[in-house]
Amino acid sequence: MISVIQFETVDYATGLRLQQRLVELRKESRIGDVLLLLEHTPVITLGRNAKAKNILASSELLAQRGVEVFECDRGGDVTFHGPGQIVGYPIFDLRGFISPEGKRKTLGAIEYVRHLEDVLIRTCADFGISAHRIPGFTGVWTIPVRVGTAALDCAVEQSSTGASAPTTDEVGTGVLARPGRAKLGGAESKIAAIGVHISRAVTSHGFALNVSTDLGYFDLIVPCGIESKPVTSMERELGKQIALQDVAHSLARNFGAVFDSQILFLENLDALLGEKLGVPMKPPSELRELHKEDKIFWA
Repeated sequence: MISVIQFETVDYATGLRLQQRLVELRKESRIGDVLLLLEHTPVITLGRNAKAKNILASSELLAQRGVEVFECDRGGDVTFHGPGQIVGYPIFDLRGFISPEGKRKTLGAIEYVRHLEDVLIRTCADFGISAHRIPGFTGVWTIPVRVGTAALDCAVEQSSTGASAPTTDEVGTGVLARPGRAKLGGAESKIAAIGVHISRAVTSHGFALNVSTDLGYFDLIVPCGIESKPVTSMERELGKQIALQDVAHSLARNFGAVFDSQILFLENLDALLGEKLGVPMKPPSELRELHKEDKIFWA
């Protein structure tokens, strides 16, 4: 079973701290698999292979735009998170999945990333945006048809003790989508990015799907370190507004289908742990209590 908790807007530092706590609990088998869905305040993140030169804006300009900068241990290069973008953090134990034959199996790092791509491809399809992979590349690539076309990044990096039993892996990739009537020719575009970290078979970080994101923020960076490739959003591709809640529900359903698991929506962290943690889902500002480690009790 995958428990899903949806937050509102969370600053990136709080998101990192929350993931770290849940990863610890997952490694100790004190919680099951959980998927966090949320939005971040504007932030540029640098993965393990990121190059500082891929941040094009000065620190002064970033401060004026209210954009934070964080280094993290996920795979991939530079990316942006912000309002209008659904970020998903699966905290999964890759040793706990069941094969089609009904036997327990371990998902390797690359297989796990392919599963995430499948979730995003299916979610795009739910809203009339078709997506596919290009052989030889990591990620899902598309060819645009309308003004304001789409593209995505791809980069997979692995450092593990074995695909069948990952110890510490970092993987970064991307997912692209296109309208159903796309034709050959034109530039690729990016609609979602993936960057994960795996430690002792437990995953953290995840994906970011542009729903109604202000794409101007991507001008501040070289997204995923890939030049001359525009970025798109679901709303730009469809030419209409989409409710984030509808996309979140689609993502959750597709996680259930791709990972062959039941989905359980939980109201907050208290419901996940069965204990009163004093960290309510709303309002988001109260999540900042996670920074005060000595004041938080985790069962």
